[in-house]
Amino acid sequence: MAGLASRLDLLERTVNGQPGLVAVNGGQVLTVYAFDIDESRIRCIWAMRNPDKLRSWSS
Repeated sequence: MAGLASRLDLLERTVNGQPGLVAVNGGQVLTVYAFDIDESRIRCIWAMRNPDKLRSWSS
């Protein structure tokens, strides 16, 4: 994904009730990130790249 950085849009979204980001390139969702936050600190980051599970984010 580093090579896409200049063309990549990161959209702030709520993901499964958690703060998150959706990485989009040319209208295609590449990755959805969810963040587990505790006392203003990120405890865990989940990244979803499975195309079957990303379909719902493309609409």
